[in-house]
Amino acid sequence: MEPEYNGLEVADRSRRLLDGLLEILESIDDGQARLDRITDRITTILETDVCSVYLLRTADSLELCATQGLNPQAVHVTRMQMGEGLVGRVAQELIPINTANAPTEPGFRYMPETGEEMYASFLGVPILQRGTPLGVLVVQSKESRRFSEAETQILKVVASALADMTELGKFVSDQYAISAPHTRPAQFQGSIGQEGIAEGQVLLHESRVVVANPITDDPEKEILRLSKALEKLRGQVDEMTATSTLNATDEQRAIIETYRMFANSRGWVQRMEANIRSGLSAEASVEKEQSDTRTRMSRAEPYLRDRLHDLDDLSIRLLRLLTGQARLDRQKIPRNPILVARQIGTGELIEYGAKLKAVVLEEGSVGSHAAIIARANAIPLLVHTEGILSEALNGDPILVDGDSGTAYLRPSKKIAVTVRNKIAQRKQLELRYQGLRDLPAISRDGVTISLNINAGLLPHLPNFARSGADGVGLFRTELKFLATNRMPRREELVQYYRLVLDSAKGCPVCFRTLDIGSDKLLRYMKRDEEPNPAMGWRAIRVGLDRPYVLKMQLQALVRAANGRPLSVMFPLVAETSEFEQARTIFLDVIRNETARNRAISSDLKIGAMLETPSLAFAPDRFFQQVDYLSIGGNDLQQFFFAADRQNELVRRRYGTLNISYLRFVRFIVERCAKFDVMLSYCGEAAGRPLEAVCLAAIGLRQLSMRASSVGSTKHLIRHSDLSAVRAAIEAAETDGTEDLRTRLASEIGVEHILTP
Repeated sequence: MEPEYNGLEVADRSRRLLDGLLEILESIDDGQARLDRITDRITTILETDVCSVYLLRTADSLELCATQGLNPQAVHVTRMQMGEGLVGRVAQELIPINTANAPTEPGFRYMPETGEEMYASFLGVPILQRGTPLGVLVVQSKESRRFSEAETQILKVVASALADMTELGKFVSDQYAISAPHTRPAQFQGSIGQEGIAEGQVLLHESRVVVANPITDDPEKEILRLSKALEKLRGQVDEMTATSTLNATDEQRAIIETYRMFANSRGWVQRMEANIRSGLSAEASVEKEQSDTRTRMSRAEPYLRDRLHDLDDLSIRLLRLLTGQARLDRQKIPRNPILVARQIGTGELIEYGAKLKAVVLEEGSVGSHAAIIARANAIPLLVHTEGILSEALNGDPILVDGDSGTAYLRPSKKIAVTVRNKIAQRKQLELRYQGLRDLPAISRDGVTISLNINAGLLPHLPNFARSGADGVGLFRTELKFLATNRMPRREELVQYYRLVLDSAKGCPVCFRTLDIGSDKLLRYMKRDEEPNPAMGWRAIRVGLDRPYVLKMQLQALVRAANGRPLSVMFPLVAETSEFEQARTIFLDVIRNETARNRAISSDLKIGAMLETPSLAFAPDRFFQQVDYLSIGGNDLQQFFFAADRQNELVRRRYGTLNISYLRFVRFIVERCAKFDVMLSYCGEAAGRPLEAVCLAAIGLRQLSMRASSVGSTKHLIRHSDLSAVRAAIEAAETDGTEDLRTRLASEIGVEHILTP
């Protein structure tokens, strides 16, 4: 019968064991000797026949790094994959395995080199760092018995201390290939959000908190430290709660109150205090509780798993208070920073400015607006780069290859040389494209295409002059709103738009009115949760429901232009009445400004973004009223194919070169030509040379793209015969080809993209 669990016994035996570990931790032994002494100490205190430590050597493999009781010749020889054998199961499932008869357990793997066949009992617990596996701690006995709950708890406490010791590099050895986490080269694969190659240092959006003292010899002092830190944490949460609930909905208040409840949970505190009494420091006790909670909740109902981020956030805040390690000062970011984050909002990315050399996200989406900001700044972007956050540390050297979708963390010399050669080749290519800067984009059969850039912040405007573009086809006015914590004042907008027009030096600039909603949320604007925000309350729908904001923005644009040519378009117009309402508001602004004797442009154009299929079928009167249209290709494509552009499972299944989509775009071209409406195409496809040539071939004469794409797009247009491309598209329509990429690449010779 299993002995009854006794909390005092656990605390006493854990503390005796950790006292010995503290002595070993402070010794001058090398890493292997430390590990050997630790396994010996554990077998003595727990009275077992075997203690073994397995550490992760790669993301999916474990190695026996120390043992007392098994064959010492197996150390650094025995390896297993995650999920393989009982040890691999513990590492993969992140839960202890406790059995009286190990060979009968599912998945048991016999390793003859270890000599473990004589041991029946097995207890393995994961070595976790805030939920991330670092290895497995195992004890075994010849006697066939289940280990007690007390022994399991003791081993979990010791494993938590080992996690911090591993993290601190206390087991690094010259004799054997044991190295600390975050020191080995690591490679991660992600989805390509923006091509390009960059070299720099890791800048973590949320920097890791390092625990330097995992073990204590004064539990009462540590409990007092924890109590004081918790008091400060609750004060922060109360202040945040008071601020956040002023304009919150009932649902938002409930979420905030749940967060506050977690911060005041007595059970949470009691478990951390128990960890301290077992011999862990206050910081290590917080980490252990965070790992334990992650393990429990990851197997809970989905609505409980959604609360994991609240508990993680509280734990990290508490660790910062205990260690004194503040959040990173964004004014003191490293040289050549490459941002590494789980996810990042549009406004947060804007706050970093143009300092970033690349962005690597564990989550995110190629189609998100944060990704669009990265592209506007011409910086490489990877998304869905799983696992990099658990490996990266601030300041780590990193290479990002946005062409292959690979991030190299702490790269080897061989990898570094290869990637640097690619960087040099790209720079040579960019220099060649600069030779086209002052030349027009005229195809071989004499068709001129106007190439424009997309911009949204003043720092983007110098790219316009360097790119050789004809103008700014889309100026995203919402970025100014997203970059601040309050609604900009009208006079601020007047000055800002005036600087934009001044920077353009007489070249055309097309301003898009405020396009918020979906994944672009203003921090200071109250909004309700929506089941499908991409198709919800956003863009012109917000403008018409909040006309004072739209009116203020239009007034600012008119005053900034001060008589100069002015082009304004409204986003996501889905039907004629929306355009007419917005146009009426604009004309009212013009009348009021005229009455105040302000200069009004004689060259005023009022347009719309065609981003929904419905607008293409609008009544003739719409096309008779609108001065110009810009196809918003990113949104139009997601609605045309019913494929969420932020959903990586479906977005890549449908492309611009799909014959059905091209036929639809050609229909829009023909409707605009019938009413002599100027038409442009704005979106990621416009900046991909092959897609750009196809759009030009079906009748588009204006394209708007990120500045970095102008050179390669201009080059391919100048080497293409658009009539031949158009004939290839028409032939594909006839023979039923759905995707034209391979066919068109052979028709126009895609090698021209690389060889100007």
